[in-house]
Amino acid sequence: MDCRRCGTPLERPGDYCLVCDTANCDTVVIEFERDRADVTMLEAETTIATTTVTTVPEDNPETHVVELRNFAGKVADEVRRKRPETVFATGNRDVLRETRAQVHYEFYRVAGERPVERVLDKRGERSLEVVETPPREKIGGTHSTLIGGRPGRKAISVIADHPHVKKIIPGPIDAGGTGSQSGLRAKVTRSDNNGNVRLLLRDGSSVQENRVVTTAMDVETGEYIRDDLNDALTAAELRE
Repeated sequence: MDCRRCGTPLERPGDYCLVCDTANCDTVVIEFERDRADVTMLEAETTIATTTVTTVPEDNPETHVVELRNFAGKVADEVRRKRPETVFATGNRDVLRETRAQVHYEFYRVAGERPVERVLDKRGERSLEVVETPPREKIGGTHSTLIGGRPGRKAISVIADHPHVKKIIPGPIDAGGTGSQSGLRAKVTRSDNNGNVRLLLRDGSSVQENRVVTTAMDVETGEYIRDDLNDALTAAELRE
């Protein structure tokens, strides 16, 4: 493939042209499996090409982490070569999460089968707004007390740090729950019709339900954000 602007041959389809500083694709769609990732490049309504990155998963816990990181690194390199405006991703959460940690692009989730077709069908629809408000300024409401001490504050901070979270409104504390010896646990519940979710914190017999206002516009986009938030809680070792 040649650069669409200056005609310079590109090493791989969709690569950013360093000769004339021109992007040759505006969107990347990644379908993650544990042993492969299909990276598809789009320009406007056109599918340019698909590159497949593969790995051999390691069963040994000592080498598994390194293998996963290296696999995600290869996928991240493909994304960086393209310099896209937007990245959509679906599939294996472990690989997706590790890849997202290695690049500076916002990963939008795309649900269901045939993700490339879904992305093309949704062209022109409103994208999720990115909130620039500092995380500490996103927390407000009548109730200011959070359960769980430092872990509870950490869970709130993880949620507040998400770019599609507008505000977190702590709720009252219910001390009548079932006791737990596992320390503070957190999870984000299913999205409502407006795309907002709730963060449940459990600590011993205490339960607190916190409202999370997002930039989603419906259940589907709210579910994308919910998955991201629960992944973040899992990474922080706080997930229920």
